Formats: sequence, structure tokens, C-alpha cells
Amino acid sequence: MKDSLVSVNGHEVKLTNLDKLLWPEGLTKAHLVKYYWEIAPHLLPHLYNRPLVMKRYPDGLAGERFYQKECPDYAPSWIKRYPIEHSEKVVNYIICNDVQTLIWLANQGCIEMHPWLSRIENVECPDLAVMDLDPAEGVSFSDVLKIALLVKEALAQFNLKSYPKTSGASGLHIFVPIKPVYAYPGVTRAMQYIADMIVKINPEQTTVERRVSKRKGKVYLDYLQNGRGKTMAFQYSLRPLPGAPVSTPLDWSEVESLKIVPGAFTIHNIFDRLKDTGDLYHNLLSLKQPLDLLLDAAR
Repeated sequence: MKDSLVSVNGHEVKLTNLDKLLWPEGLTKAHLVKYYWEIAPHLLPHLYNRPLVMKRYPDGLAGERFYQKECPDYAPSWIKRYPIEHSEKVVNYIICNDVQTLIWLANQGCIEMHPWLSRIENVECPDLAVMDLDPAEGVSFSDVLKIALLVKEALAQFNLKSYPKTSGASGLHIFVPIKPVYAYPGVTRAMQYIADMIVKINPEQTTVERRVSKRKGKVYLDYLQNGRGKTMAFQYSLRPLPGAPVSTPLDWSEVESLKIVPGAFTIHNIFDRLKDTGDLYHNLLSLKQPLDLLLDAAR
């Protein structure tokens, strides 16, 4: 089955090259499209009204990949676009609020879903802060989990609840839902304060050093992911790695057990997990926490 035309919510979506191999172990574009079709009820609430950057793998993991911010001219007229001013130009981002847009993106070879941390209601003020725990060479995943627990405790000192997820690669992401009233630089400063706290507590295992060559044996606490226009693989996003791992929400009790492994959740078992756990990030959608305490400390 190479090409087909499907009707989704009354919109025609052309699917092309469905037998194209994307993952080396035999997963094709048809598998990619099917995954996003089925995960849509869990994923779409998290993507809602967020500008999206397309990360495309037209020839699968083995081929070239590229980021595309501008919605292409050939995209169907029913795809929602939102203009955002950057220093050099205005970019019309795709807004993925419905399954037909999600399917269209999958057909473009978008293995990963990379939205902004803010929504178009207030695009300059994120409603999520993030800490990206990125292990350097020589760091075990159980060490990453231990550092994540330190981040959780540090955030809790400022009355902030946080939500961990596997990155789907070798790291861990921690999301903090916040009131969308703080501009990106303030949110970055707040998360830098947390990162610096952790490095003071545990300089042997953690770092905020940007040069990769100087991070050996440590977990890099990447607070810079909170910058304006930065994106990262969101919850339930597939990752372009062998085994087709999925970035998956965790319960803190799973982190505490230190038994989770990086590629534990994949295209093959994520739906079984969702049957067991439901969407562990559901509360993220309604929780709006103030950052004032943390910002006062960071000043």
C-alpha cells in the first residue's frame, strides 16, 4: 500500500509512501500514521494551541532530518497557522489541534512532536517550565533518576509540583505547569536557579556546563530549554531511535523505584501502559502554579 486518501473529520488527507521504511527494524510510515491516529486523544490536549515545529525524517532514521518552522505553502487550507514575530521575520507556525492535522504531520515524516512551551493565548508567556536532564557519557539511568528526585525536592521547596517523563532517549524531562504570566527570560532564570541549587548540592554528578567535552560523568541540567521558541519532544511523542521509543509520563513513585529504563516504553507497549495508568499528565492541563516564590529567590 503506497498511497491512499483518507477522510478525517470531513477533511481529506492524502497519505503517501506508506510502505517507506522509517525504523530499521521494519516499522514504516504506515506504522507512524497509525500510531499518531491512535494516540491522538491523549496527545492533542497537550499540543492544543501550541505553535509546532516540524522535525521531519522524510527517509527515516537513516536519512537526513531537518527542522521546519514555517508551515509549507502546499499544506491544506484547513491547517491552522499562527504568525509569530522573530527578530528577522514572521514565521507562520502550524497549530495542531485536531487529528487530521496530526495525521497530515505524520505523513510529512514528522516522527517527533516539538511544540512551544506557551500557547497562542499568550505566546510570550509559557504555561510550562522544564528541566531537561541530559546524561553525559558514563552516567547510568539510575543516576539520572536520582538527580530527578533532587530537582523534584528543590521545586517542592517553592511549592511547585512537577511531572517527570522519559525523554524517550537517554534522559529525563521534568515539566512544571505554571501560570502563563511570566515572560520566557524570567522562567529561564527561575529554572537556572533550581539547576544551580542542584549543582551546589551535588557537584560530582551534575553540571550546567554547556560544553559537552566538560560534562563527562555528569548529568547536564539544561534549563536553557525554557528559552523563547525552544521546543522539545512532548509527552507521547515518538523518538527517532531504534525500537521506536515514546516519551512517556512517569509517576514519581516509578522514579523513586529506580527501576525504569530509558527505552522502556515504545510504540509496541504504550497503549497497554495507558490502559493501566491513564494519562499521568492529565493534571498538567489544569494546574497553573505561581512562580513568584522562586523568582524572588532567583533575584
